[in-house]
Amino acid sequence: MPTEHPIAIVGGGPAGALAGAQLAAGGREVVLFDEKLAWEKPCGGGLTHKTLQQYPFLAETGSEGNLVEHCELISPSGQRVRFHMQHPVAIFSRRVLNGLLLERARGAGVEVHQERITRIERTGGGWQLRTPQAEYRASYVMLAAGARNSFCAQFRAPISPHDLMVTAGYFIPGRTPLMQIQFLKGITGYIWVFPRADHVSAGIAGKMGEVSTADLRRALERWLEENGFRLEGANFYSHILPSFRTETFETLKVCGEGWAMIGDSAGLVDPITGEGLYYALRSAELCAGALLAGRPEDYRNLLEEEVLPELRLAARVSHRFYRGEIFGDSALERMVSLTAQSASFRDLMSDLFAGIQSYRDLRARLYRILPAVMTEGLAGTLRWPWNGSVGSELATDPE
Repeated sequence: MPTEHPIAIVGGGPAGALAGAQLAAGGREVVLFDEKLAWEKPCGGGLTHKTLQQYPFLAETGSEGNLVEHCELISPSGQRVRFHMQHPVAIFSRRVLNGLLLERARGAGVEVHQERITRIERTGGGWQLRTPQAEYRASYVMLAAGARNSFCAQFRAPISPHDLMVTAGYFIPGRTPLMQIQFLKGITGYIWVFPRADHVSAGIAGKMGEVSTADLRRALERWLEENGFRLEGANFYSHILPSFRTETFETLKVCGEGWAMIGDSAGLVDPITGEGLYYALRSAELCAGALLAGRPEDYRNLLEEEVLPELRLAARVSHRFYRGEIFGDSALERMVSLTAQSASFRDLMSDLFAGIQSYRDLRARLYRILPAVMTEGLAGTLRWPWNGSVGSELATDPE
């Protein structure tokens, strides 16, 4: 790889900023371009325990993130259960999180430009990048500017609308100690309420083509009103996220001669949950490491070993998760009821939210805890008629 020009990173979100910081710390000259730099997004901004373990400097930011220990799951029929997450989720404003990572990149020596890249062209062994203000040369280009960035199609085949998820959300003044997830009938997605440090991020996500953004927004507003959230002073946002199908992951091209994609640009988002921050940061770390080792082509192999098998499996089971049945009932209804009835299942859900329970090991763990889940469920069933309402204790006790 030629080194007479810097490495150019297009996109200043978590993936681009972390990759830039690691490359600059490793002695490479890096120029990062982003039109908005630190900006807000309608997503939860949740960093799992797994993410905080991998990147401990994020856990050391103190009041910048809001640690949340309690979660409420709501089934499509309205069944509710609250449980304590053994490993809290740190919820950040994306503007704050992006700003922290960009400052870290600057501190490492990254040259940050608040400019919009309008053209990327191959020039011999390197690249020419153009903005409305200037032209730049680069030895290597790293795309980290989101799934719908126009340059993605320049390097790989265009993705289908079926590989995207639409999100709409509000940033609502106020505070709540509870993270809430409401699953919906007929929508491959959910409503979320994530408590941030100084406001609440409430949003809704659904597969593109399955439901319009306007319908998603109306469903979200109706739910918020029914659940006591007032929108006075709230700000509305919408965004597009990758949610790749199995066949898209199978043919995914993430790097080539002189270029690579990381984070959302590479489609590295969980198709079940929509969680992408861990994969954005990890793909940035793997790509930067391959470049610093002088073997940029290893990036694909590193993803194949660690990241892609998990995301492929999520893509394969996503439809069954949202639309499937277990023992004659909706999988979502059954999941919420088991969380209410079984301590063993609640521990499993807690580990899933923490990011320390992988999909690949999930079936084996379910088999291991099945006897306990059945015993606990039976005990709960026998107890309910004498308790009053079904699941009332578990539905109100966060512990």
